Amino acid sequence: MVSVPVVVVTIVTGYLIWKLLWFVVTYRKWDHIHNSTTPLGTRHPIYGTMHHYSDAESFLKHAMSRLEQTRAKMMSGWLFFLFPTFVVCHPDTAKLLLRSSEPKARRFSMVYRSFLPWLGDGLLVSDGPKWERNRKLLTPAFHFDILQPYVNTYNKVTDILLDKLWSESKSGQFVEVAGPVGLATLDTMLRCAFSYEGGVQVRGESHPYVRAVKELSRTCIRRTIRPWLFPDLVFYLTKEGRQFRSLTQYVHEFSSDIIKARRKSIETDPSQLKKRRLDFLDILLAARDETGTGMSDEDIRAEVDTFLFEGHDTTASAISWAIYALAKYPKEQEHLAAEVEEVIGTRTCVEWEDLSKLRYQSLFIKEVMRMYSPVPFVARCLTRPLVYGSTVIPPGFGVDILLVGIHHHPDVYPDHDTFRPERFADNVEEERDPYAFVPFSAGPRNCIGQNFALNEIKVVLTRLLRRFRVELDEDHKIVFLPDLVMRAKYGIKVKLCPR
Repeated sequence: MVSVPVVVVTIVTGYLIWKLLWFVVTYRKWDHIHNSTTPLGTRHPIYGTMHHYSDAESFLKHAMSRLEQTRAKMMSGWLFFLFPTFVVCHPDTAKLLLRSSEPKARRFSMVYRSFLPWLGDGLLVSDGPKWERNRKLLTPAFHFDILQPYVNTYNKVTDILLDKLWSESKSGQFVEVAGPVGLATLDTMLRCAFSYEGGVQVRGESHPYVRAVKELSRTCIRRTIRPWLFPDLVFYLTKEGRQFRSLTQYVHEFSSDIIKARRKSIETDPSQLKKRRLDFLDILLAARDETGTGMSDEDIRAEVDTFLFEGHDTTASAISWAIYALAKYPKEQEHLAAEVEEVIGTRTCVEWEDLSKLRYQSLFIKEVMRMYSPVPFVARCLTRPLVYGSTVIPPGFGVDILLVGIHHHPDVYPDHDTFRPERFADNVEEERDPYAFVPFSAGPRNCIGQNFALNEIKVVLTRLLRRFRVELDEDHKIVFLPDLVMRAKYGIKVKLCPR
C-alpha cells in the first residue's frame, strides 16, 4: 500500500513539473512576441530590461531616447525575467486601445492596482457595467450649465493664489510656483466638490488632507516600479505600507464625514437643492439610474476621491507648465497678454463668456499640454488580443500608452521640441490623426472633466497675464519627473513683475 506522504510528494512534484512545462512553453510565446516589437533595450538574464532604468525619471529618459533612435510605434521590455511589458507610443498603435473600452490595468503587478485601496472603484479604475453606469450618472455633473457658475470659484481661488505669489515675489526674488498652484487647484476641487472652504492655500502643506494626498500619490507610483512590493502581504508589512493604510483611512474618513452630513442635510430639507448652487456632491447624491437606484455612500466616496485627486493634480501640472512656457517664451506671453486685454479690458475677474473668446490662449494651452503632457501615460489591460502587424499580444497583458511619447514622436511631430501653438490652428489640426494629441486620453474612457480643467486653466492664466509679466529663472534647473503627472523635479521658479 502506498503511503500518504508518497502520494502527496508525487502530486506536488507532478504539479511543479506541469507548471514548469507551462512556464517554458508560455515563456517561448512571450519571447516571440517581445522579439516582434522594438525592444526597450538589451535584456539582462535576471533583471530583464529594468537595469536600464531605476525609477520613473530614468524610465522616461530611456524610453524617449529609444523612441528618438528607432521611431518605434510599439516597444517592449521585460519585468525581471518573468514576463514582458508593452508600450505603445504612436497614434497607429495607441488608437487600437483608446477607441476600445478595454479596462484599466488593475490586475496584479499592473499600475492602477496600487490606487484601489485609496480611490476605490471610481471612474479611474472601474470597468464593465459599473463603469458604464457611473459614467452615465456622472456625465450631468459636467454639463455646461453646471460648469458655468464654477467660474466664480476659479476667480476666488486665483485671487488667493496670485496674492500669495506676489507676496513672495514683490521684493524681486524668484518664486517656486508648482507648489502653490497645486494647493490652489486642490482648493478649487474641494470648493467645487464639497463646497468646502478649509483654508487649504493659507495652511499650505500643513493641511493634513494636502499632506495625505501628496504622500498617497507618491507611494502609488513608487510601488508600481518596485515589483517586490506588489503583493499586499509584503507591502503592508513595510513602514511605507502601514503609512499608506493610515493615510487612506484618513482621506476616506474626511470624504465620508462630509458625504454623510450632506446626505442628512438634504434628507431633512430637500428644497435646499433648489436654493443654492449645486456642487459635485449634490449631483452625485441626487443621481438615479433608469431603475431609480442611486449611488451608495461608498460609490460616492470613490468618485469624490477620484475627482479630487485626478482633477487637482493634473490641472496643477498643466497650469505650472503653462506658467513656465509663458516665462520661457516672452513673445508668446505678450501675444497672450494682448489678447487678454482685448477680451476682458479693464475688468479684473474673468466671466464665462470670456472663455470662448480667448482663441489664441486655447492654442497655447494645447501646445503646453503636448509639450509637457500633464499625464505622461495611461494603461489598459487586454481582454482580447491586440493585433498590430505581425505582433499579437494575448489577453491578460497590461499595455502602457505613452502619451508623452505620442506627443513627441518624430514621425508625428517632426519639430516636436519646438514650442509652436500655431500647429493647433483649425486648418492644420484637421490634417492630423485625431489620436496624435490625447492629453485627456481619448475614446470612451477619455477624461470626463476635461472642460472643467480647461476652464480653470484659462481663468488662472488670464488673471495672471492681466496682472503680471512673468520672467524665468534661467539658473534654475528644470528636470522632468513623470510621477502620476508630469512634474518639475526641482520645481519651477519665476519672477512676477506688475504690468
